[in-house]
Order: sequence, then C-alpha cells, then structure tokens
Amino acid sequence: MKQGYHAAAAPRRDRRGFLAAAVGAIVSGAVPGREVAAGAEPPQRRGPPRLKPALAAYGFRQFFPWSRGKPQAVADPTKALSIAGFIDLCADHGCDAELTAYYFDPAVTDADLAALRRRAHLRGITISGTAVGNRFTRPSGPELDGEIASVKQWIDRTALLGAGHMRVFAGPAGDGLDEAAARRQCVMALEECCAHGATRGVMLGLENHGGIVADPDGLLAVVEAVRSDWLGISLDTGNFHSPDPYADLARCAPYAVNVQYKVAVRRSEAGPAKPAGPLLPAEPTEPERIVALLRAAGYQGSVALEYEEAEDPFTAVPRHLAALQAAIERAAG
Repeated sequence: MKQGYHAAAAPRRDRRGFLAAAVGAIVSGAVPGREVAAGAEPPQRRGPPRLKPALAAYGFRQFFPWSRGKPQAVADPTKALSIAGFIDLCADHGCDAELTAYYFDPAVTDADLAALRRRAHLRGITISGTAVGNRFTRPSGPELDGEIASVKQWIDRTALLGAGHMRVFAGPAGDGLDEAAARRQCVMALEECCAHGATRGVMLGLENHGGIVADPDGLLAVVEAVRSDWLGISLDTGNFHSPDPYADLARCAPYAVNVQYKVAVRRSEAGPAKPAGPLLPAEPTEPERIVALLRAAGYQGSVALEYEEAEDPFTAVPRHLAALQAAIERAAG
C-alpha cells in the first residue's frame, strides 16, 4: 500500500408548471401547438470503440472519513482515504478516477475542487466523472426542488473538477405517485438538470438502479422521453437482475455515456414477477462479454470498476482491475 493514499486525519423556477405540462404531453403523445420530436436516439460516435478503465470511489466507501455529509468511522484507520489520496491510488493503478459526492467533506470549496483537478492532471489521469445521490420520483414541491438543486450544484462542481459526466438516479414510485406519474416527474427533473448541464459541459448518465429504471423497458422509457442531447445511460453491469442480464446490457449499451463495471452479476429465474423471479446466487462477471457488448455498441468512454463485494478492496480491486484491463487490451488487439 502506497503511503500517500491515506488521509491524516435556488430561487424557485416559475417554468416548473410549464415543464410538468409539457413533459406529460410528451410522454402521452403530443404537445399542443408544436410537433413532438421522436424519442431520443443513441449518441452518434465516430471512430472505433475505445474503453478507458477507471475506478469508482464507491468501491472504497468504508475508508472515507465522510459519507453523505456526516463523519463516519473508518473501517481500518490505517487505510483511511482522502479524496486526494483516492486520486493517487487511481494514478498508481494507471486508470482514471470517478469521484462520488458522498465522500467529500461537506465544507468543500471551489478552491478545494480546483486543487483536486490540478492533482489529477499532475498525476496524468482524468477525473472521469462524479456521482450524486438523488431521487427524482418525488411529487412536485420542496423535496423535489431540493433534489434538483443538489444535482445542479454538483453539475457545477463536476465542471470545476474538469469532468464531463455525472451519474444520477431516478428512484421508485411512491409518495402517492404510481409508476407513470413517477416517470413523468423524473423526466421533468432530468429535463431541467440537463438544461443546466448543457451550460456547464456536463452530461448526465441515468443509472439502471432499481425503482422505475430497474429493467431496460423502464430505463429506456425515461431516457427516450427526455428531450436533451445531454442525457445518456450510466450503464451498471450488475444492476439488471433478469434471466439474461448480458442481453439487457447489450440492449441499453448504445445509449451508454458511462459504464459502472461490477465483478458479479445476479440473475433471476424466469417468471411473471418483476423483474422476473427470485434472485439466483451471484456469479462472477465475465469481463470479455462486457467488453464485447460495449464494443459492439461502439462505446467510447470510461469503464469504472465499482467494487461492492466483501473482500478488502485494497486486495481485491487490483486483481479485478487487471482482469478488466486485460480484457480491454485483448479485444482492442
């Protein structure tokens, strides 16, 4: 373990009513007075596939002194990580870094963010993106307003860090909203946040993470309804739990603007229940299959190893990262 990794110790939108009505009309079929554009198309890329390994800070979540704005007890104080230390760890492993908003000191300043960008540049790596916790399936009101404001704040911070992507979430139906209503709320919030992202040069990637985006149909229904070139999919390889997760991933891969690589997949038995039936025991991810389906989609971008298993990530991550890098290199020839 390298010594340097570890730490020593809005105003309200009066366009909201219009957006809600417009999004409802888009999802249902038409907007009065204008032609409705067809569903969003996958991003158009030129040139061959290009996959860039990265590490997600979430994989080392138990070693950061902050989590979601509160101090947390570090699992092993001798391995405590700062955000700067995580950047060094990524650089020493020869990959880019995805920085998760949860693990920043809540008092972080713009100057702190600029210093992290400088550190990554001097270490010869890129901050591939950020991730923020949010739920866009809330009824209109102060809670949803707060979710949107938080995402916009982190869009600004992502731009300052020099990253072009931020991972966001949808959420479940609930709070009096059925799935269709929750989807409309999510589309509306994404529209507003993508408009802000466009001013800052930051794309949003909607992760397939349960709730209304637990399966490809739900995920694509949202992504294709958002009228913005600044939204794509942050494709998590471990989050589809159907009988054939690889087929689900291949279906969504053309829309990917970021990939979260998990070292295990969890299938379900075929059946009428959503997502398909009881979950089967976890099985190791086949990196060659993931790389192949991403290349088939023409993907160009980061493949961030996001480690979630029980083994110490300081031991396990280098092994899994090497396997992913080897699969990428073999496929590229």
